[in-house]
Amino acid sequence: MLTPTTNPAMMSPFHLAFPVHDIALARKFYGELLGCPEGRSADDWVDFNFYGHQIVAHLAPDETGVAQRNAVDGHGVPVRHFGIVLPMSEWEAMAARLRAQGVEFVIEPYIRFEGEPGEQATMFFLDPSGNALELKAFANIEMLFAK
Repeated sequence: MLTPTTNPAMMSPFHLAFPVHDIALARKFYGELLGCPEGRSADDWVDFNFYGHQIVAHLAPDETGVAQRNAVDGHGVPVRHFGIVLPMSEWEAMAARLRAQGVEFVIEPYIRFEGEPGEQATMFFLDPSGNALELKAFANIEMLFAK
């Protein structure tokens, strides 16, 4: 029987397929800006290695666009989003890299729950097709699922 684990060394990679309106722009954003190595591809899709996980950009222009947003901590959080939890130093480096490249943030990088269990850094931004990404980092990764 399979059971969820919080041990990153034992986690299985996830697979996520999502729509894009332009494969070349997806390659530039995920491959060049975010640094995700490219895997297999065809004319209408491309795999990326997203920190050890398989994400696949599928050409589907009619399915792209901005997700609905819900209020969380005074911010409009895109309901449909995906992302990764990074070590704090990598999160800080990525925030600096995105700022240097002129990425417009949906939610600027900031710290949530400061000084509390589950303290985390977070930021939200969109890819060129309007898919929302959230990058997080925890002050203590053991608090990932803390209540």
